[in-house]
Amino acid sequence: MKTQTKIWRVILALAISIIGVLHFVIPVPFIRIVPPQLPYPEALVYISGFFEILGGIGLLVPRVSRAAAWGLIALFVAVFPANINQAVNNIAIEGIPHNQLLYWFRLPFQAVLIAWAWVYTKPDEGKPLASIVPDTPGNTP
Repeated sequence: MKTQTKIWRVILALAISIIGVLHFVIPVPFIRIVPPQLPYPEALVYISGFFEILGGIGLLVPRVSRAAAWGLIALFVAVFPANINQAVNNIAIEGIPHNQLLYWFRLPFQAVLIAWAWVYTKPDEGKPLASIVPDTPGNTP
């Protein structure tokens, strides 16, 4: 079980980091789904992308991994209105199948992401983490 938890930590870290990078590489699709009531959609996309990358890297740094997991939970909650906007207004994104039903089914997946990150908010009780930082005595939270 411990190995699976490490593997899933790395998968989440990589996936969220890649999505964060995409916010900078191809921001237009993300900008399109920002609810019109929110100001500065382009800035919001870049800010969320930055925190996705930061959270992904943070999950792999034992000293900050719990804080990173909490930050990702906050981020998943914060971007949820964009997912709702996409579903409600049937906003197509290039590279993703244009199917409004798919957009609606995506909404509950946000809860899965929150639960996934929540697993890593718990104290590790001395268990070694999947890490990008070499394991040294001062690296444990």
